[in-house]
Formats: sequence, C-alpha cells, structure tokens
Amino acid sequence: MTISSHPVPAADVAMRKRVMHKVAWRLSPFLGLLYFINYLDRTNIAFAAPHGMNAALGFTASTFGLASGLFFVGYLLLEVPSNLALHKFGARRWIARIMVSWGIIATIMTWVPNAGTMYVLRFLLGVAEAGFFPGIILYLTFWFPKRERARAVALFMLAVPLSSAIGSPLSAWLITTGHQVLGGLDGWRFMFLVEGLPAIIVGVICWFYLTDRPADAKWLDGDERAWLSREMDAEDAQTAKRYHVTLKQALTQGRIWALAFVYFGIVYGLYAIGFFLPTIIAGFKKEFHTDFSVLQQGFIVAIPYVFGCFSMYFWARHGDKTGERVWHVALPTIVGGIAIPIALYLSSPVAAMIAITVCTMGICAALPTFWPLPTMFLSGAAAAAGVALINSIGNTAGFIGPYVTGWLADITGTQQAGMWAVGLAMVAAGVVVLILKAAPKADDGETVKADRLG
Repeated sequence: MTISSHPVPAADVAMRKRVMHKVAWRLSPFLGLLYFINYLDRTNIAFAAPHGMNAALGFTASTFGLASGLFFVGYLLLEVPSNLALHKFGARRWIARIMVSWGIIATIMTWVPNAGTMYVLRFLLGVAEAGFFPGIILYLTFWFPKRERARAVALFMLAVPLSSAIGSPLSAWLITTGHQVLGGLDGWRFMFLVEGLPAIIVGVICWFYLTDRPADAKWLDGDERAWLSREMDAEDAQTAKRYHVTLKQALTQGRIWALAFVYFGIVYGLYAIGFFLPTIIAGFKKEFHTDFSVLQQGFIVAIPYVFGCFSMYFWARHGDKTGERVWHVALPTIVGGIAIPIALYLSSPVAAMIAITVCTMGICAALPTFWPLPTMFLSGAAAAAGVALINSIGNTAGFIGPYVTGWLADITGTQQAGMWAVGLAMVAAGVVVLILKAAPKADDGETVKADRLG
C-alpha cells in the first residue's frame, strides 16, 4: 500500500493536533488510573506473600504461585464474551461494572481465612476483571487513529510500571504501618482493604465520566466531534475492506494465535518479575547478607519500574514516529529475555538489580508497541474478539509463569531455573514477531509494510 504524496492541508493538521490533544488529556490519565488500581489489586498479593500471608495461610512457593495464577483461569474463561459485551453495551457501562465487581472481591480478600478461600477469591477476581484490559485496548481504537495508537496504549499502560514503582512502596508502607491498626488486622490484610476500596469508588465515577464514542463526546466542539467521527469511521471501514476478518476468523486464524504466543512470552516475563521480585529481593539477605527493611524492599522493587516508565513511553513514541512495528516489539523482548536469567548469576545485589532493570525496561517497551499489530488488520466485532483472545491466551502466562517459577524454586531451591524459563519464553516470543512481520497480506494482494500502517 502506498501513501499519497499530496500535502495535508494545514487546517487538517491543526484539527488533528487539537482533537488528539483533547482526547489524550480527557481519556489517558483516567484510563491510566483505572489500570493502576487494576494492576495493583491483582499483584499486591506478591507483597503480602513474604510479609505474613504465606505464613498465615501455609503457602509454599508453588502453592503461592498457584494462588497468584488462579486469577488468570477465570480471566481466560470470560475474556472474549466480556469484550463482546463491551462492544455491544458500551465501555461506560461495562467498565464500570467490571471495576465495582472486582473492587468488592479485592476488598473481601482482607478477611481470607485459609488457602482454599484464597484460591476461590483469586479465581473470582479474574472472573470479575475479565475484559477490562482488552476492553480498554478496544476502546482506544474508537478514539485514536493507527498512527497515534502505540503512544496512546503506552500512556494507558504506564500504569503497569507506575503501579509497581509507586504501588510497591505504598504496599510496603501499608503493611508496616497498618499492622493491628484496624480491628486487629495483620498488615497484609490492612493493605488488601485499603487497596481494594478505590476500585469500587472509581468504578462508580466511570459511569458518569467515560464517553462511548466520539459522536457522543460533548466535551469536544461540534466540528471536532464530526472530524474525529469521520476519521475513525473511515479508518475502520478501510481496515474491514482490506482484510475482511470475520468474528469466526478472529477466533481461529493462525496469525491471531501466533500473536497470542508472542504476548504470552512478554506477559510471562511481566508476571514472573511482578510476583517474584519481592521474594527475590527478600532472598538477598541470605545470598548477599543484606538487611533491608520491608519499606526499603518496597523502594528497591520500584527501581526497575521507574526505568520501565521511561522505556515504555519513549519507545512507543519512537514507534509511532517511525511507523516501524516489528523490531519495536522484537528487540526489547529479546534483550529482556537474555537479561533476566543472567541477573541471578551475578555477584552483588547492585549487579543483579541492573540486569533485572534491563529486563523490566524491555518488557515495558514491548507491551504498548505490541498492540498496534493486531489492530492493523482487525476491526469491529472481530477486533473485540481477536484482541480479547490474544489477551486471554497471552495472560495464561499469568497462571503458568508464577506456578512454574514457584514449582522450579521448590524443587531446585533457587530462583535460577524459573528465570531461565522466563528468558527462553521471551526470546522465543521475539523470534516469532520477526517471523510474522507486521501484518498479513491484504485481500487486494498487497503486502502491508510495517512502516506504512503505523
């Protein structure tokens, strides 16, 4: 496909800049806040584990991995129908429903009495949250043209490293200061309570704040609404005309499943680090004779994610600027995969944290640059189903990763074997991206170049 060489009228450039600025400021901070709360609620169990929860509930490394991963079983089962429901009923209603229901379950975890109940609640948390992330990815395709999309996804997904950079010290502080403060609750239980309630509150706000489609955006001027609606409708029609991917094909096409494997590899690294980094740092005491307090460990956990924020935003921005997609996913994924197992063979905690930081930066850079790939050839209900399928299959890594990492730690006595599994999964994902290239052949016989459908 070729791009017209005719100059774009200055009025159109000014309109695009003005509208995209308004849309970004209206949606990105709020959606980022939603994901911040979401990611914090699904991963705060990692901080609870070494600071009282494992001992109270009798978890070993592998049973903790099972409890962490059961979230993704419920998530997997309902991801596609949930996203189709969002496409039918609108983001405002459906995202509000998701947030309130997961907030209730996250709050109930405060009073979990035993391991069996924790297993059930983690499963139900996944059921409640199913459709949230792919729903937001789909929602962004209603508002941001393809050439703007990686940066829009990055602004949303900055909540991942931010929830760890800010959330880790916050969780540590809540555990430390909240112990026995409220009704005799242990610190880790107090943390679950304080971090669960915001989802309910913000979920109610969602109902009134979000706008389903550009045509309904009263916060845009009339000419701005008309321009954005035309832009998005034309792009959606062009994608549907070029590729003709049906709802059934979106669930069965080999390319979709290959992309799901790629996302699996990236997410495998994300959750292995997210769930086990606090435990790895706590293990520095035995390996390197360190003596960090709970709060200090929280700040150390935050370090890789601070750097990840920068790599995520600026790498996605570079991808949008150049229009290149394949290497913007493959390169950081492969580099991160090589770095993570090396971390556990280094001779000092500083060196180990540098390698872990490199891995985290790679994961954070790959995440937002991945999502423009499927939305280059999916539209409408097919996009809802395809994005949900990729996310749900990819997020099985959230179940498999923590469980396998914990199981390997139990049988080997170290974290090294688990990190090698993480590294291999990430490198394999990077290789598959290079094999797939940017997009399939269009129905008109033209191959869509990576640098043409940015």
